[in-house]
Amino acid sequence: MEYEPDSGFLGVGRSLTSRRWIPRLENDRLALQLAQQADVPELLARVLVARGVTADACEQHLNPTLRSYLPDPSIVEDMDKAAERITKAIVDGEQVAVFGDYDVDGATSSALLKLYFEAIGAPLRIYIPDRIKEGYGPNAPAFLKLKDLGASLIITVDCGTMAHKPLGIAKERGLDVVVVDHHQAEPLLPPAVAVVNPNRLDDTSGLGQLAAVGVTFLLLIALNRTLRSAGWFEGDREEPDLLDMLDIAALGTVCDVVPLTGLNRAIVTQGLKVMGSRKNMGLAALGDVAKMDGAPGTYHAGFLLGPRVNAGGRVGRADLGARLLTTHDAAEAHEIALALDTYNRERQAIEAMVLEQAIEQVDAALAHSRANQPPPLIIASGTGWHPGVIGIVASRIKDKYDRPTFVVAIDGKGEGKGSGRSVPGVDLGRAVTAALEAGLLVNGGGHAMAAGLTVREGKLDELHEFLNGRIASDVMAAGEERQLKLDGALTTDAASREMFEMLEKAGPYGAGNPEPRFAVPRVRIVRADRVGQNHVRCILAGDEGGRLKGIAFRAADSELGESLLNSGGAVFHVAGRLRADDWQGRRGVQLQIDDAARL
Repeated sequence: MEYEPDSGFLGVGRSLTSRRWIPRLENDRLALQLAQQADVPELLARVLVARGVTADACEQHLNPTLRSYLPDPSIVEDMDKAAERITKAIVDGEQVAVFGDYDVDGATSSALLKLYFEAIGAPLRIYIPDRIKEGYGPNAPAFLKLKDLGASLIITVDCGTMAHKPLGIAKERGLDVVVVDHHQAEPLLPPAVAVVNPNRLDDTSGLGQLAAVGVTFLLLIALNRTLRSAGWFEGDREEPDLLDMLDIAALGTVCDVVPLTGLNRAIVTQGLKVMGSRKNMGLAALGDVAKMDGAPGTYHAGFLLGPRVNAGGRVGRADLGARLLTTHDAAEAHEIALALDTYNRERQAIEAMVLEQAIEQVDAALAHSRANQPPPLIIASGTGWHPGVIGIVASRIKDKYDRPTFVVAIDGKGEGKGSGRSVPGVDLGRAVTAALEAGLLVNGGGHAMAAGLTVREGKLDELHEFLNGRIASDVMAAGEERQLKLDGALTTDAASREMFEMLEKAGPYGAGNPEPRFAVPRVRIVRADRVGQNHVRCILAGDEGGRLKGIAFRAADSELGESLLNSGGAVFHVAGRLRADDWQGRRGVQLQIDDAARL
């Protein structure tokens, strides 16, 4: 393998995206050792070892089962309290409501609870707040409305950990609340019957990587056990098959971009199998509308299904995602799926407009900057920007400038809703929590890689200065050397369907279990053209005569895209990930191009 520490993998010290290529695995002997001990191909062994898989764990990693990773739910703080209170409500015939966040994690968590309650013969009302009118998280008017409708117990999912005031009002009015969440917490918890959150500071379960839907799934296991002890399933009542609900749990887990390791990986692996059986009428209808073909994978969940479920909460009706996932009517499922597809196209148009304006704003600020480089944190804000797209726009800007980014939509009353995305090594959620404690925010919270906030317009400059100071050293450390990690080099001939299917055995891939990325050395661009929304499609030809299809998404206006489009017969090293190419049943592969270096 060509790697000199000073020059980079294949000698690429600075690529077309200004990155230095390095091998993900530096010790080849470890891969050879695993290949021999576990009897797997050496290239697959390289991928496994580079992700921390040992010989003892190899079989479990390649064949993850829920049984192997599923803990006793009681190890999560307040889990038993929550299960006992919900059981009491069910047995006593109380009216229960679930208050869910409007994103995919919230919709899937709400849907899990709804389907479970239906299966045991108990009613449950779902309430998803309107992103524009109500904003993020629990609010007192919604709680009081649910109380007026007869609810005595509310379960919040994917929200509630920081909702001290609304939960305090709920308690004063005689409403019990169970919080099921995974966002970062403060030492002081809200006044709830139970706060089930593995990211509580006093929680020792080690399950902080779970999405809210994963925590909700554990709650259903605990609830099922408690109901069994209470005698609920005696007589004609049957216990629900929780495994049949793993498709919904997998969707929420993938779309919330939590690490696909441990229990998360088992949920997704088994959940994708359930998804493939098309048991959920809503998911099946959405897959048809999204033109999803082949066995579902993390790509389908994250890029075809997830954005459409999300679109209802972003630019349409917030409750559509949960309704889709819980309907048992084929006609209704098809109708909702079509509506979500339409909202998704609308979201894409709004996103493009806000992105263009935000980039213009950032570039103008950079032009007047003495340093002529982005600050540690980028904040772009605009009056009238749609709050439903700011998270996606923040992600795009973060990718473009390689800086943690907040995009803030300011309403007519001078209040801004902000969504942030971070870069590896910079904990944005903790920075936002610190800003909240410093009195700079109306509300805020999140994870290391994503956070949300509410801020008065007049506080934006002070907030920017505070956050810059808070994360500057981490951003500097993260950006000292931009790197692209590669799992090896492949010729155009070796990049085959058989190779792709072998590598899929180490999947599903996602956060925490990165998709293998390879360099294809010394290729020429036979043909390249611009397609779709700023993408570059091309054919790579290797020295050995083989050819490989490639595509670089959203790259046409970048140095990478321009170099591919105007190669002039030059020779490149190209880096990317193998993807299935099943167009018209051909069962081939193509390279999703992430980077290249001109020789």
